[in-house]
Amino acid sequence: MKKFEDLENLRAEFDAMSNMSDEYCNDGSCPTDEEADLKDYPSYTEALYAKIVAPNVSGIYLSRWDIKEIAGKAGDSMAIHPRKRMFELLMKFAVSQERMSLVLDALEEHMLDKINIYQEIADNYPYSAPIFEEKITKAEATIKLFPQILKEYFN
Repeated sequence: MKKFEDLENLRAEFDAMSNMSDEYCNDGSCPTDEEADLKDYPSYTEALYAKIVAPNVSGIYLSRWDIKEIAGKAGDSMAIHPRKRMFELLMKFAVSQERMSLVLDALEEHMLDKINIYQEIADNYPYSAPIFEEKITKAEATIKLFPQILKEYFN
């Protein structure tokens, strides 16, 4: 009976997680799954926000505390604000190639930690694997964008 309860709890958590993306994108701020060139946005910060902070694109949800921690690892001190504002402040900090590199390195470290968690869950609960494999694939694709971001942002 314990395994059945665990399975029901896991299902409830997955349902809650899948509903989270709707909750955070009701205002239309989250992009669709369509691939868009980073130059198609009004500003480069908007493009990065759409590619990195939107969990349906990057595979990883970045909370305000995550952004604060990433900023701290990059050398910036930041107060808690709405996520979009915090990301904008983080991009204002990343005014040099060196600073942007620090931000992207901290972001990559954070995303790799999340990928490891997702992989562990997928390994421990094989029926959940397709859900987490999709998130892992998106996260790995986002990390692969980082050199391009650095190149486009500073060239």
